[in-house]
Amino acid sequence: MKWIHDTKGFVPFDPDYYGNLEKLLGQSCKINYFNADGTVADASGHLTDLVRPDGFAHFVVLDEEVALRSDRIITLNGRPGPAFEEYDLYALQCLTCMGGM
Repeated sequence: MKWIHDTKGFVPFDPDYYGNLEKLLGQSCKINYFNADGTVADASGHLTDLVRPDGFAHFVVLDEEVALRSDRIITLNGRPGPAFEEYDLYALQCLTCMGGM
């Protein structure tokens, strides 16, 4: 299995979101997420497992091949994930400057 992230720096998220992940087990998913280097990436496949390798960090597994850290998910099937607010700040960053004014 290919692990996209390590467990260091995991940020806990709302437990209700974890419940939503459990409901998607076995279903086809499209995930937008922050890659290990901080860039935006996407992955698609069936959500086959939810794992906690260190007993703390949560990972979603797609097609038993790719493991993504759950706190780095921006959107899952178009719905905001734990990293959505971070992405919103990332996407609107150019609006924070005055553009030479």
